[in-house]
Amino acid sequence: MSANRKNNLTTSWGAPVGDNQHSMTAGSRGPTLIQDVHLLEKLAHFNRERIPERVVHAKGAGAHGYFEVTNDLTAHTKAAFLSEVGKRTPLFVRFSTVAGELGSADTVRDPRGFAVKFYTEEGNYDLVGNNTPVFFIRDAIKFPDFIHTQKRDPQTHLKNPTAVWDFWSLSPESLHQVTILMSDRGIPATLRHMHGFGSHTFKWVNAKGEGIWVKYHFKTEQGIKNLSSEAAAKIAGENPDYHTEDLFNAIKNGDYPAWRLYVQLMPLEDADTYRFDPFDVTKVWSQKDYPLIEVGRMVLDRNPDNYFAEVEQATFSPGTLVPGIEVSPDKMLQGRLFAYHDAHRYRVGTNHQMLPINRPRNDVQNYQRDGHMRFDQNGGGSVYYEPNSFGGPTEAQEHRTTAYPVAGEADSVAYDRDDHYTQAGDLYRLMSEGERVRLVQNIVNSMKPVTIEEIKLRQIGHFYKADPEYGTRVAEGLGLPVPGEAK
Repeated sequence: MSANRKNNLTTSWGAPVGDNQHSMTAGSRGPTLIQDVHLLEKLAHFNRERIPERVVHAKGAGAHGYFEVTNDLTAHTKAAFLSEVGKRTPLFVRFSTVAGELGSADTVRDPRGFAVKFYTEEGNYDLVGNNTPVFFIRDAIKFPDFIHTQKRDPQTHLKNPTAVWDFWSLSPESLHQVTILMSDRGIPATLRHMHGFGSHTFKWVNAKGEGIWVKYHFKTEQGIKNLSSEAAAKIAGENPDYHTEDLFNAIKNGDYPAWRLYVQLMPLEDADTYRFDPFDVTKVWSQKDYPLIEVGRMVLDRNPDNYFAEVEQATFSPGTLVPGIEVSPDKMLQGRLFAYHDAHRYRVGTNHQMLPINRPRNDVQNYQRDGHMRFDQNGGGSVYYEPNSFGGPTEAQEHRTTAYPVAGEADSVAYDRDDHYTQAGDLYRLMSEGERVRLVQNIVNSMKPVTIEEIKLRQIGHFYKADPEYGTRVAEGLGLPVPGEAK
């Protein structure tokens, strides 16, 4: 390499990258443009970095159950499985940790995946969320880099706290999720004793074509229970499959876990005036502004017969949608619409949707043919293209997705609102004194191994901006001053 050559980040084909922090979108709100070849190549490569286990959410447990509608919300959505009170829809749920490998301990401090597959009469609907209402980042272009920090160092093959906190300190949008992760809720006592969230904003559409923004909340009927860091570490050494075992045994013994599903609904026009960008997944909507409305009840009442066939081969994607439920311009969601299906095509196979655990309960009619592991009749001798003159399946115009306006220049741009501190500070101030003490201690213990003081000081500055007491306590715990520019 020439001594005077610039240290440019490049694509895999050697072209310099002009922006590695923002997806290319139509205006500041989006949606994301498929012409952003750097984003597509980055996500596609990331999905293929590890085989054969999932690149994220590798360690998981699952169960079958049903969803029963308890409230009539047909004024807001035409989704058939929500069409009448008392209606039951079979489902499969997979819970998981995010960063660990397939054999990692269940009781690590990590968000938990909370993925639900509804087998509806109009096809499968996947609600793929976490046990937290927000996430660390809000643009999918940063996801591969973020997960790299959570995985193993390529030289030492050890977890790297310096990388973790370096990324977080340089990505202040992560502060809200970091505060949740380091709080008491960072380690659920069991998979049964935690809430679940769709996290992203979606759009419901009713039979008249009228839309409304929606967020999903699963509230556990078992109550919230968490583990201290000390108890979690002890259990990890004694029974690393503790959560998996607990869920299986509870269902086996007839102690069926259940959750109530609620939604928050926001009129479409409010998105332009709400004090936080409603499509920013690092933010929540205040329940005072948009109260929770009950939808139904989820019950898990049957264990898998075979872990690999059902839990390991289950595939979920936020792009698996049904009529009446659509997406929003959320930049993180827009990236996931591509990345999840692409990951499954790579990890499980082109025809992963045909596996029993993933197969819809209604008939599938399309013109997709061939591919690895095609184990049905492959369409037989039926017509294999469209349009055609032979009576093959055609589109249903009544199920076209509804429009929403987009505007602006095609460019790689950030969200136009950057308040990363208010909601994290509000969360800190809502905590009891005991919760604050444990939060700060968990952060201090996690940051102590960081080898570069500048990273610690930068992160302390973020905590201080969220709440001066928050930052000061972390600084004192690390034996460092609060940076002057933070005050």
